[in-house]
Amino acid sequence: MNEDISDIKPLLEIEDSSFTIFIIVVFIFASIALFLLYIFIKSLWLKRSKNRKKIAFKELENIDWSNAKEASYKISKLGKELMGEDRRIAEIYEQTLSVLERYKYKKESPQVDDETLKQYNLLVHVIHESL
Repeated sequence: MNEDISDIKPLLEIEDSSFTIFIIVVFIFASIALFLLYIFIKSLWLKRSKNRKKIAFKELENIDWSNAKEASYKISKLGKELMGEDRRIAEIYEQTLSVLERYKYKKESPQVDDETLKQYNLLVHVIHESL
C-alpha cells in the first residue's frame, strides 16, 4: 500500500493576473477622478478670484473723496489688486499713483483737484472695460 500512484499529478500553479489588472483599473479611475477634481477646483478658484476683483472694483468706484489721504491709500491698494497683467491698466495705475503722491505721506492733505479726479475716473473706466 505504500506504492506511489502514478496517475495523480502534482498541483500546478495557474498564473492569475486579475489582481494586477484590478490595481491598474483602480489606478486609472483614481487618476481620472483626481483630474476631474482638479478641473472642478480650478474653475471654483477662477470664479472666486473674479468675484474678488468685482468686489474690489465696487469699492474702487465708491471711494469717498472727503478725506483725500485715506482715499489715495485706498486707491493704491485696490488698484494693485485690480491691475492684473494688462499693460494699459498698469500704465494708467502708475500715472494715477504719481498724481496721488501729493495726498500721501502728509499730516494734512489738500483738497482733491480736477486733475486727480480725471485720472481716477480714467483708471476706473479702464479697469471696468477689462472686467
